[in-house]
Amino acid sequence: MPGLSGRVLVVDDNKVIRQLIRVNLELEGFEVVTAADGAECLEIVHQVRPDVITLDVVMPRLDGLHTASRLRADARTCHVPVAIISACTQYEVDSGRAAGVDAFLAKPFEPAALVQLVRRLMARGAAAAAPGDAEPVVGPTG
Repeated sequence: MPGLSGRVLVVDDNKVIRQLIRVNLELEGFEVVTAADGAECLEIVHQVRPDVITLDVVMPRLDGLHTASRLRADARTCHVPVAIISACTQYEVDSGRAAGVDAFLAKPFEPAALVQLVRRLMARGAAAAAPGDAEPVVGPTG
């Protein structure tokens, strides 16, 4: 039942990672739209109107941190919860928090942790939580 749980815009330059995230979220009832980098994200975000956006950090053209900053600076997208799904180095976490990122999920991640994170952000977005109040990094398990 696509769209039942909300729409997620997944942004990652790695096609395999995009598909992995897409499949795991679609299995949980989310509608998923993908973009290959931050520039493509900014091109389609207003048409897609996602409830949550996930961003990789290292991408061509426009990286995830600059994309998050641009999303926060735009009145049409400043309220949309943003999660970084990346290696989550200390630099990425610090820079992400400064850019207004809401949550972080370290690669490699468990699919259940991804779904839980997106559900939490979806609920938070519905409650219109203030951007920049970042949740702790969810690290790799294993």
